[in-house]
Amino acid sequence: MSDRISKALENHSKNYNCCQSVACAYCDLVGISEENMFKICEAFGLGMGCMDGTCGAVTGAVILAGLKNSTANLDHPDSKGDTYKLSAAIMNNFQAKNGATICRELKGIDTGKVLRSCNGCIEDAALIV
Repeated sequence: MSDRISKALENHSKNYNCCQSVACAYCDLVGISEENMFKICEAFGLGMGCMDGTCGAVTGAVILAGLKNSTANLDHPDSKGDTYKLSAAIMNNFQAKNGATICRELKGIDTGKVLRSCNGCIEDAALIV
């Protein structure tokens, strides 16, 4: 596990956004190339582009949950309920650890009180995965 967290932090040091950092650390486990995962996650950094949205690190964890849990049954989608439960568990765990899931709140933009650094959020999301 610590290797995955280290990889996620290394990704962030290479200027991957928070979502890319987490998701790309696990892409080999969900059958997606790092290049494709990087592309998929690019728009989810910085709280989905403006800090008002969900933290990119936890978004990366939720993306991985869908990739791992989905049956990909296009004719009869049958895994959504279980995947929603899994993503809710990820979000609830992250919320409990950090006091927020919204980038703006985590960074203390309005309050001046930083709840968690980007590296901290990446560590937590990678651990939750």
